[in-house]
Amino acid sequence: MKPEQKDIYFIAADSLSSAKNAPFLEKLTEKEYEVLLLVDPMDEVAIQNLSSYKDKKFVDISKEDLDLGDKNEEREKEIKQEYSQTCDWIKRRLGDKVARVDISNRLSSSPCVLVAAKFGWSANMERLMRAQSMGDTSSLDFMRSRKVFEINPEHEIIKGLNVACRNNPDDPEALKAVDILFETAMISSGFTPDNPIELSSKIYEMMSSAIGNKWSTQATPAAQSQQSAPPVSSEPLEAEIVEEPVESGQQQQK
Repeated sequence: MKPEQKDIYFIAADSLSSAKNAPFLEKLTEKEYEVLLLVDPMDEVAIQNLSSYKDKKFVDISKEDLDLGDKNEEREKEIKQEYSQTCDWIKRRLGDKVARVDISNRLSSSPCVLVAAKFGWSANMERLMRAQSMGDTSSLDFMRSRKVFEINPEHEIIKGLNVACRNNPDDPEALKAVDILFETAMISSGFTPDNPIELSSKIYEMMSSAIGNKWSTQATPAAQSQQSAPPVSSEPLEAEIVEEPVESGQQQQK
């Protein structure tokens, strides 16, 4: 590990591909920090019983309050002031679906991520327990943690929502974008949406409004050339015979 890495970071997932491509890894990958990828069902259970190794704590990067050791308090204060209104606006829209909305320090390319509470189940643990519940998930509600929705203030989508929040917070398109952003964050973070069909309908509707008329209104080059060419008459053309005048001198010689 690099000398500046103070903790042993890990993430649990159902496959190696899911663990490698999780949004939680973005900033740690940039810093070239080492992260344990736990893909065996017993790995996360076992590592929870290990608090530290050689004075380094085990830290789940999919949970809240991740400390990467690079805090810039002055810069964080400025960003929180700029996006505090947007965070409150998103929280009001999502309601009880999330505990709070925070500025993320773990994202670089993703617009948002959904992280678990510090003492609650991770997305991977929730998936494992759901599989063992035999379809009855009511007994698991007491252990499901309220999620924290983290946003990336450097992403264009979040910047756009920040403008929408200040200019027109009741815009239905902006509110719909918040809903889709949250539900897609659930999927990318390893959680299962409560209503996948509703999410699909929202995505299809947004795609229809974005590209529905884009291709239908564009004529093909062949069609455009046909439209620009002059119309051709279907009637037969009559040839016109023009007789040249004969001079009087030539007529006398003949």
